[in-house]
This record gives sequence, C-alpha cells and structure tokens, in this order.
Amino acid sequence: MPQQSGGSAEEKRLRKWYRAMNPQDQATLMRFAEFLANDPSSNDPPMTVFPEPEAIERPEQESVVKAIKRLTNTYPMIDRDRLLNETSSLMTAHVIHGKTAPAVIDELEAMFAKHYASLKAEFVETQNLASLPSADNT
Repeated sequence: MPQQSGGSAEEKRLRKWYRAMNPQDQATLMRFAEFLANDPSSNDPPMTVFPEPEAIERPEQESVVKAIKRLTNTYPMIDRDRLLNETSSLMTAHVIHGKTAPAVIDELEAMFAKHYASLKAEFVETQNLASLPSADNT
C-alpha cells in the first residue's frame, strides 16, 4: 500500500520555499498567511449609502503585512477575495524578489484606492438604476 504523500503539490512547494527562507521571511510569510485566513464573513443588510474609507494615517515605518492590515481596516467594504491575487503578487515581489516595503506599500495603497473607486462606481450605478421609474408605471 502506498504511503500518504503529505499534502498537495502546492503544499509541498510552499514547504520547500518556507524551509529555504531566513527566519525573518518565515515570520513574514506566517503573518501573511494569518491575514489571509482571518476573512470574516458577514450577513449585513444591503447598503443604502456607500461607506467612506476610514482615515487611518500611514506610519513612517511600516511593514508590508501591517500596511495590508491597515488598508483592510481603511477599506472594510472591499471583499478580501477581490484583492487576493494582487495582494499576493505584491507580497511575493517584496518577500521573494526583494522589492522595498515602501514601494510595495505605495502600490498596495493605489490598488486599494482603485478597488474602492470601482466598488463605489458600481454602487452608484446600481442605486441610479434602482431609482429609475419602471416601464410598468406609465
């Protein structure tokens, strides 16, 4: 009988990368994994007014993981799943490819702002369509 393989190919790749990292990068990867795993689902009622971002100032010295947490708190209306691919790519650019934290944080801030603007535009369009008189009321 064959022995269990110990996880999927992705898990094996992740373990390989983790083992190759220095302790500081391992800790960063763990914090990022915790961030991704803590995605609370909510059953809030529909919005009637689109929320504004929270005014959370960017500290002078900030890690990429802390910036992601700050931006998630700044823009709680953005679903984390919408940000996963881009956030992961930027985190990889920082941890694996050595892109500086301030440069990555600048890109993260721009990405969050872009997603916020897109969501707000979708919301306004939906509200405008909902307020149009229906064809049945003639």
